[in-house]
Amino acid sequence: MKTRPLLERIDRDWRTRRPDLDPTPMRRLILLARTARAAAERIEAGQGRHGLNSAQADLLLTLYRSAPPEGLTPGQLTGLSAISPSSVTNRLDRLAAEGLIKRLPDPADARVRRVQLAEAGRQRVEQLLPDHLAGERALLSALTEAEQAELEQLLLRLLDRLEAGAD
Repeated sequence: MKTRPLLERIDRDWRTRRPDLDPTPMRRLILLARTARAAAERIEAGQGRHGLNSAQADLLLTLYRSAPPEGLTPGQLTGLSAISPSSVTNRLDRLAAEGLIKRLPDPADARVRRVQLAEAGRQRVEQLLPDHLAGERALLSALTEAEQAELEQLLLRLLDRLEAGAD
């Protein structure tokens, strides 16, 4: 079921079942979750056209934009990306197997490995990046620039509160 009719049905059902309760917060969070999921699916489809899944693309993009010449440790890479720490090692293994990244020993600490973007990885990112940004721009094009800026500020305010642990 499409989201708009689903939300109308949820609202109607709750108001019938429990007219004393306001289901608006539930409806809005369902809308937020469905919007995020739909956007993520579109973004991942674009990345798939470049032979990458969302996690792989995020790691490569993070290395491209944030890594110093000596690379990043896996922990640093995790902190700078949108990937959960539990999936980073597996993703790095796959990227290394494809020749898109290199793992090198840290010159200051032999126990630490650094992750660098391989030349093939850099080329893949440079092919992906224009399409990726164009796809994201298209996703947001239903809103004006001012609306996009307002949405960003509202989401940041909500996320700041959630990350602070406030109710």
